[in-house]
This record gives sequence, structure tokens and C-alpha cells, in this order.
Amino acid sequence: MKTGSKSLAIVLLLVGLVLVNYLASSLPVRVDATAESIYSLSAGTKTMLGKIEEPVSIDLYFTKDASGLPIAYKNYAARVQEMLRQYVRASRGKLTLNVINPRPDTPEEERATASGLTPQVAQQGGEQFFFGLIVTQADQQKTIPAFTPQREQFLEYDLSKLIYSVQQIDKRKLGLISSLPLQGTSPQEMQMMMMMRRQPQPSQMVISELEQSFQIVPVEAAAAELPSGLDVLLVAHPQNVSPKLQYAIDQFLLAGKPVIVAVDPASQHFKRQSNPQQMMMGGGPQNVSSDLPVLFKAYGVQYDPQQVVGDLENATQVQTGAGGVARYPIWLSLRGKDAFNAQSMATAQLKSAMFIESGSLAKREGADVTFTPLVETSAQAGTVASMLLQFAQPDDVAKQITPSGKKTIAALVTGKLKSAFPDGAPKDEPKPDAPAPAPEAPKAKADHLAESKTTSTLFVIADTDWLFDDYSVRKFNFFGQTAAEPFNDNLAFAANTVEFLGGSQDLISIRGKGTSLRPFDVVRKMEAEAQKEYQTKLTELDGRLQQVQTKLTELQGKKGEGNRLVATPELAKAIEDFQKQQATMRGERREIRRALREDIDRLENRLLVLNLLSTPVAVLLFGFWFSRNRRK
Repeated sequence: MKTGSKSLAIVLLLVGLVLVNYLASSLPVRVDATAESIYSLSAGTKTMLGKIEEPVSIDLYFTKDASGLPIAYKNYAARVQEMLRQYVRASRGKLTLNVINPRPDTPEEERATASGLTPQVAQQGGEQFFFGLIVTQADQQKTIPAFTPQREQFLEYDLSKLIYSVQQIDKRKLGLISSLPLQGTSPQEMQMMMMMRRQPQPSQMVISELEQSFQIVPVEAAAAELPSGLDVLLVAHPQNVSPKLQYAIDQFLLAGKPVIVAVDPASQHFKRQSNPQQMMMGGGPQNVSSDLPVLFKAYGVQYDPQQVVGDLENATQVQTGAGGVARYPIWLSLRGKDAFNAQSMATAQLKSAMFIESGSLAKREGADVTFTPLVETSAQAGTVASMLLQFAQPDDVAKQITPSGKKTIAALVTGKLKSAFPDGAPKDEPKPDAPAPAPEAPKAKADHLAESKTTSTLFVIADTDWLFDDYSVRKFNFFGQTAAEPFNDNLAFAANTVEFLGGSQDLISIRGKGTSLRPFDVVRKMEAEAQKEYQTKLTELDGRLQQVQTKLTELQGKKGEGNRLVATPELAKAIEDFQKQQATMRGERREIRRALREDIDRLENRLLVLNLLSTPVAVLLFGFWFSRNRRK
């Protein structure tokens, strides 16, 4: 009887554990103990999910049983699936999640291919597998063709952006204020140019990239206001922008809409169009520099349109007039993680970018804004007056640069901004010979914003040449059509920035998070110290071993007649000695490498034992405590 009761108790205990685990996984409450809250949804995501009106279907495709599938992808798939379940819970019934395993030669695989998902190839075995996402609302469908663990820190942003974009039926509107010929010849100008027998100019590739996601609305610099319905505004090399249009830009920014401003101390486009004779007479090139001093001062941005940045470490190699190659420090070729902000959506995935005679940005002293550098030079950078560069050769330019630390080329300015026009809209300037206007009753400033409604977002970059094809793509003829191949990430930088800022304010508030793959910093530190301690011995031993192997090869290469080794006693003794030395040194090398791993292996064994014993010991202690208290 007692044995049956104990067996029943054990069975009930197991059933209870299963039920508790099931109930715990079903509860909506979660505790995220990670350092960067990587398993929690941001406030922006929750707000965005609360605005969903029509149901959204999410289909996660993952070939979980593909042979040779890397363990990193299996872990990341579980991470994506758990994150999507949080989206479903937070959406309050507006999202539905379907997890699909598209096995080879199945209807699921055909649907994945037809929807635009990209098959990936397993490292071992070469078998294809799908790991992508399809989001559908009514007849709108968006996809993430292929997930990659390398982009894990932006997983939440990518998912939120996809869910947000599938709800947008019409293209968002991008206002463009520019003195540069980025858009090329408009259809209205095309007919006139053909009548004048002039060749129409094509748009720059950056415009073609932006037109895939935005409807571009050009705005003249002399306009008095911005068109209605704009989602984001791009101001590139502003020239002669009217005070009323600057006021419209100011109010647009303070209303919570993002603004992108690209200025330049030395535009190559206008430099090429300058009159050399005028420059020789000291007149200087026209329109080469651009600035918005009134707006920048109000927003806490410091920028000098007369200073050009030079970087001795990131100088671009250019062809000189003599046919040689020289490093040109004011043409910046930035590469690597140190140049781009790894926490920003716009720059985290960039690997290289080129900027031509750019300026530098900084936060004004005392400005109450958040100034986040996105693109920076190396510490071997300095500034030089743009007027001194008109006729200077590359070697002469390098001599004029005195390194003074990192310079910021592009930055994000956020916060509660103050209006650059505290007294309201600027008044029209009276025309000469015009009668004096009749006095008007003062109007209420109800529509005027003295400061930001919420958080304003301003992106500033001190260069405009990076927007041109000459510095971003390599064009070639492909079956009679002009094709282009990017040779840096300039186009991606432009598309990322406008796409990121052109989304909702909820998406802009989402920041990159950490990764679930936590490095073992203690082991890494131990490996570095051990490597430093033993590397000298290992290098010396490898050098001696190489000498012995060389001597042995020389001796064994001494052949006699018939390609046979002349086995004199002295030669045989020398070969035997060298072979013994070789075996001894290889043994020493194994011992050094074993010592290199000894402390690390000992730590791993201690952790393994701790992990195995911690739970049983905790259960035993709890049982002892429970039994003791029960007797009492």
C-alpha cells in the first residue's frame, strides 16, 4: 500500500510539474533580466501595435529539420519566434502568428518561394533552408526575405517596421529642397530641352533608390511654405532659401516631423561650374558652400561652412596630374566599425563610405539637445580653410592638416527644440516704390510653435557630394542598358537614413539592443593573458623547429647516383639527431599549447560541475528544510 501511494505521489508530482510549466508559459507576465532588455518590447513598438486597425497575419518560415543547419540559426529562430509571440500578446488580437516548416518539395516551400523568401544554404551538407517572414494585411504583403543572426540587435526594429509598412497603402511623401541637380531633367523640361537639342540629364541613383519607397515632392527655395502632407523633408545644399520657407522648415520640425539637412563647405558640383578667371582674381567660386545658420544656431548645431575636414588615416588614393597616385586627405574613405555608429539603424550595417571635402559638426556649448554622432573620422583628422585648397596639390594639402582628434561628419539631433523664430513667421520685406501697407490688427499666434510638441528629430550631414553617382556607383553598359554597381555604402546610407526617419515616430524611438549570444568575458580575458604569456615561447620554438626542418630537408636532398641517398655514418647520424630534435620540439610545442588551455579548461570544468550540481543541491536543501519543518 505504501509503495503504491509513493508511486502515485511521484506520478502526480510529474503531472504537476508539466502543468506548472504549461501554465507558466501561458501567462502574459514575463520577467526580462537581461542587461539591455533584449526580450522586452519597446514603448514605441507597443504604441504602434495599439494603432493597428485591421487584422495582420504573420507567417514565419523556418526549415527547422534541414541537415547541417548551424546551431546559431536554430537558436536565433527560437529567439525570433519568442519575440513574435510577444508581438501577438501585445497586439490584443490584431496579430496572428503561423510558424511554418517548408520542407523540400512541399506546397509550403512553393509558397515561400512565390512570396519572395530567399533560400539559404547550410554550411555543412549544402542543403537549402528557409528562414524568413511574410506579413499580410488585406491585399498588402511585405517580407523579410532572410533572417541573419548578425542583425539580431535590430530584430525588434525590423519586425516593427515590417508590420507598420504593411499598413501603409500609399507611398509616403518626401519633400526635397535642393540646389543640386539630383532629380535630373523633369518631364516638363524634357520637351523643351529636346527642342533646344540639349541632352537631358538623368536623375542620380540616390533619387531612384528613394523613389522606391517615397513620392518625392520638389520644393523651390523661393517658396513661402511647404506642401501639405509631407512625411519627411530633405534639404540638400540649401542656397537662397527664403526666410518664410526656413520658418516653414522650423515649424515642420517642431511639429514632430523629421528633417534631413545636407550642407557642404565645398560642393564639387559647383566647383566644376565655377569660372577659373573669377577664381584667379580672388572672387572665389560661387555657391560652393551652404549653410542654415539661423536654424542651426537654434537647434544647437555648430558648423563652419569655411572649414574642410582632412583625415590623414582615411585619405583616398587619387590620380595626380603627373600620372602618379597620391593620398588625398580631404577626400575621406571611411571604413570599419570605428567610423559608423553601431547603435543607429542608419549606420550600423555600413562598411564603407566616401565624403568629398566635407565639413564637421559639433554640439553648441550649452545646447539642451541630444547630439549623437553617426559618422566620424579617425583621430588623425584636422580642419583647413576651404579657400586654401583651390589650387593645392594632394601632397601640399596633407602638410596643411594638423591632427586635432575625431571629427563628426553626420549626427542625429533630438530633443525638445526651440523655434528659430521666437516672434513667429517673418514678415514680407516691402518692395521698393510700393505704397505702405495699411495697419492691420495683430493676429493671434495660435498656430505658431515656440518649441517642439514632442521629440523632434534632425539629421545633419556636412557633405553633399556623397549623394552623387560619381562618388558612390560604377556605371557600365549591360546589353545596351546603363547599369550601376555600388563601390561603397553611400546609397545604402541615404536609403537607410530616409527610410528610418521617414517612418512613424514610434519606429524612430526604437533603438538597437544587444544580442542573446553573451560572450564569456572571463574566458576571453584568460585566453588573452595566456596567449601573451606563451606566445613568445611558441614563436621562438616555431623558429627553431623551422630551422631544423630546413636542415633535415637539405641533408635528405643530397642524393647519389640512381637518386639514392648517400648513407655515410656521419650523414645518417646528423639526420637522426635532427629528427630527434624535431620530435622533441614538437612535444614542447604541444606542452605549451596545453598550458595555454589549462586554466581555461579548469574553469570550464568547474562551471560544468556547478551547473550540473546546483539544481540537485537546491532540491536537496529544500527537501531537508521542508522535512525538518514538517516534523516540527
